[in-house]
Amino acid sequence: MDLRTPIYIIEEEKLRRNLSLIRQVAERTDSEFILAFKAFALWKTFPIFREYIRSTTASSLSEAKLAFHEFGSKAHTFSPAYTDEEIDEIVACSSHLTFNSLSQYERYHHRAAACSIGLRVNPEYSEVGTLLYNPCAPGTRFGVTADKLPPQLPSDIEGFHCHCHCESGADVFERTLQHIEEKFSPWFSQLKWINFGGGHLVTRKDYDIELLVKVMKGFHQRYPHLKVIFEPGSAFAWQTGPLVSHVVDIVEDKDIKTAILDVSFTCHMPDCLEMPYFPDVRGAEHVDEEKGDCVYRLGGNSCLAGDFMRAWRFSKPLEIGQEMIFEDMIHYTTVKTNTFNGITHPAIGLLHVDGQLEILRKYGYEDYRDRMD
Repeated sequence: MDLRTPIYIIEEEKLRRNLSLIRQVAERTDSEFILAFKAFALWKTFPIFREYIRSTTASSLSEAKLAFHEFGSKAHTFSPAYTDEEIDEIVACSSHLTFNSLSQYERYHHRAAACSIGLRVNPEYSEVGTLLYNPCAPGTRFGVTADKLPPQLPSDIEGFHCHCHCESGADVFERTLQHIEEKFSPWFSQLKWINFGGGHLVTRKDYDIELLVKVMKGFHQRYPHLKVIFEPGSAFAWQTGPLVSHVVDIVEDKDIKTAILDVSFTCHMPDCLEMPYFPDVRGAEHVDEEKGDCVYRLGGNSCLAGDFMRAWRFSKPLEIGQEMIFEDMIHYTTVKTNTFNGITHPAIGLLHVDGQLEILRKYGYEDYRDRMD
């Protein structure tokens, strides 16, 4: 692949493979799977998504408007806090609206009467190890604990929303569900639906789909009146394409070589630093030792001192101008990028099934300038 500009490339064939699998899982578990924009919001691919799913989930006014205007259906919306200025427009773009607290419910539920109203609950249990991503950690700002709920819910609350996962397996969900039922099943008879949130990585190769089917069969037997919703983001875009970058310089200090790239971890791959995790680099092996033949740190092109990751071994010395391809860079990338230092956002491309690469968007100075307007 000979590209001069950095670019995220979504591979249609892999995207359709994920969508097909998710549709099968939804049918087998008698559940609805909807796309969470917080992980993937490239709206020019929505015509493909609409062949497989019907709905999406939003966490802000902009995402709700994206669902309504670009996906073509109203959103399942949750926000930690709605505001007087935005609530009415959010309601107009939403089919379901979940409140994060009882005080938010009291303030806005009358203005949300056109939606199916839900309440986010906190089972006080999550196996997410990284605190930055754990919504049930002590002191969390998310959701209502069981001890704060009245025995009889307000009549217009139709659902519970419970998000406890992050790229988790079915075994984690099975254990978490025990806590959810233990805490909140006394209210299930008053509900019409339950949303088990995101983080269910059903498209990962080692995900135990048969276990999920078994768990959901049991749940439906216990609560046949409840509609079940899952809203993963990563699962839809998991391993659907790379970020293609290039080596622009090679520097060395204290026998540590760094290949400086025309992309940035902090600007274009933020989860690598936040999670953190080591991305797969095509043609390279991640190693612990920073020194040695053909071993390099990979450095971003921002002036943040920590905009680098260590270390990879290549089969031969790197050269200025050669491609550096980061695998699996479609979910939680474009939605979280920034223009720190005025660094240009990579282009976005869609590699069609017939092998044609369609450039969906290129970015330039005006995009940076207009954010400051």
